[in-house]
Amino acid sequence: MFLLTVTIFLPLLGGLLILPMPAANKKLIRLTTIVVMFVDWLLSIYLLTNFNSAPGAAGYQYVENVPWLPTLGISYHLGVDGLSMLLVFLTTMLSWISVLSTWNAVQVRVKEYMLAFLLLEIGMLGVFCALDFFLFYVFWEVVLVPMYVIIGVWGGPRKIYATIKFFLFTFIGSLLMLVAILAMYFQHAALAGGVRTLDITALGDVKYPLAFQIPVFLAFFAAFAVKVPLWPLHTWLPDAHVEAPTAGSVILAGVLLKLGGYGFLRFNLGLLPDASHYFAPLMIALATVAIVYGALVSLVQKDWKKLVAYSSVSHMGFVILGIFVFNQQGMDGAILEMFNHGLLTGALFLCVGIVYERIHDRELAHLGGIARYMPTYAAFFMIFMLGSVGLPGLAGFVGEFLVMLGTFGPVPAAGWVSMLAIIIAAGYLLWMYSRVMFVKLNTESYAEELTDLRPYEVLYLLPLLALVIWVGVYPDTWLNLIHPSVTHILAQAGATVASR
Repeated sequence: MFLLTVTIFLPLLGGLLILPMPAANKKLIRLTTIVVMFVDWLLSIYLLTNFNSAPGAAGYQYVENVPWLPTLGISYHLGVDGLSMLLVFLTTMLSWISVLSTWNAVQVRVKEYMLAFLLLEIGMLGVFCALDFFLFYVFWEVVLVPMYVIIGVWGGPRKIYATIKFFLFTFIGSLLMLVAILAMYFQHAALAGGVRTLDITALGDVKYPLAFQIPVFLAFFAAFAVKVPLWPLHTWLPDAHVEAPTAGSVILAGVLLKLGGYGFLRFNLGLLPDASHYFAPLMIALATVAIVYGALVSLVQKDWKKLVAYSSVSHMGFVILGIFVFNQQGMDGAILEMFNHGLLTGALFLCVGIVYERIHDRELAHLGGIARYMPTYAAFFMIFMLGSVGLPGLAGFVGEFLVMLGTFGPVPAAGWVSMLAIIIAAGYLLWMYSRVMFVKLNTESYAEELTDLRPYEVLYLLPLLALVIWVGVYPDTWLNLIHPSVTHILAQAGATVASR
C-alpha cells in the first residue's frame, strides 16, 4: 500500500474539495480543511503505532520506490525512519491544530488561506519522506511558496518587509543547496563508474574526498542553518513570526525550523561525515552563541510574540549542539528537543494568539491580570511555559538534559555556557508569565474582552498538553522510536555508538 503517498497528498484532496465551494461559505471551507487534516493526523498515528522501532530496525519503512526519470537516475522514492516518522506525526498534528486556531481570527479570503495551508502541509510531509534528492528539492521549494503567501497576505503591518526578508534568506539558501545536490550527483557518477543517481540512500554508499565534502557541506549549511535558524542567519525569524498570523507562527516554529535540523542530520552527517567532523568545532561554537544570544535578547523584548520568537533561536541552538557533539545522548536529545520545541513553542504561540485575538495587543507593558479573567487559559499557559523552562516532568527537560549530558563530556565549556542560558530562559519566561498573568491590568477596557477559553480552543490545546506531559514523564516511548535512527546516523558519521 502507498501509505506515505496517501499521507503526503491527502491535503490535495482537501484542496480539490474546497476549490469549487463558494467563497462566502467560510464555515464549510474551514470545516472541510480541518477534517481532512485531522484524518491525515489519524493516518500518521496509524503509521506511528505500526512502525517497527525494535533495536536494529534502523532501515527505512513504508518504502515506495518507482522509477520516474530513470535515464537521469531520478525515482519517486519515499520512506521513513524513526527520525522522519516523529516529524511526520508532529507535522500532521500541528497542521490541523493551527488551522483550527484561526476559526474566528481569519475572515478575509478564507478559501485561499486554507488552500495555502493544505499546500504547505504537502510540502512539509514530502520533505520528511523523500529519499530522492530531486523529489526532496521539489517539496523543499513547495514549502517556501505558501508560507510566503500566508505571511504576505494575512500578516501584520510590516508583512511585506517580513516576507521579502524571509524569501531572500530561504531562497538563496535553497539555490546553494541545489548546487550541492548537483555536485554530489556528478561526483557520485565519477566515483561509481558512471552510475547517475539522486537516490539519497545510494549517494551515501560512496566515500567522497574531504576536499569535495567541505564546499558541499558549506552549501548545505547555507540552506539548513537559515531554516534552523542558526546565529547569525536568524534575523529573518523574529520579523516573520511577529508579522505572521498565529497559525503561520505555529507552523513556522513547530515544523519549518525542524527542516534545518533534519537536513543537518540526514545529509551533512549522513553523506558528508568527514566535513561534519571538520566543521564540528565551528558548529558547536555557533550553537552555543545562538543559545545564549537567543536567551539574552528574549530578556529585553517588549512584544510578547517576539519574545517567544527569540526563544526559538535559543532552543534550536540546543538542537545543533546535540547533533555536533557526535554521541548518543547528544543526538537523542537534539531530536527529542526538535519534537519538544514543536509542541511547546507551538503551544506558546497559540496562547499568545488567543489573547491577541481578543484584545489585538501584544505589548507586554499593556498586559496584566489575565489570570483573573481567564483562569483555565492561565493554567494551560503555565504548563507550556514551565515545559519551555525545562521543568522536570515536562517535555522540555528531557531533550535539554540529554543534550547537556552529551555535551559536558567532549565540550565542557559549551555545556557550562549553555547551562547559563537555561537559567536566563527561566528568568525571562517566569517574568513574562507573572507580568502577563498577575500584574494589575493597565487598560481596564480589556477586561470585557478577556473571556476564558472557548471549547474549540481547549480542543486544540489538549493534545499538546497531553504530549508535553507524556514526553516529560515517560520519554522512552519516543526515545525508543528514534534510537535505531540515531545509531545509524552516528555510524554513518563515524562516531562511537554507546549501547543503551
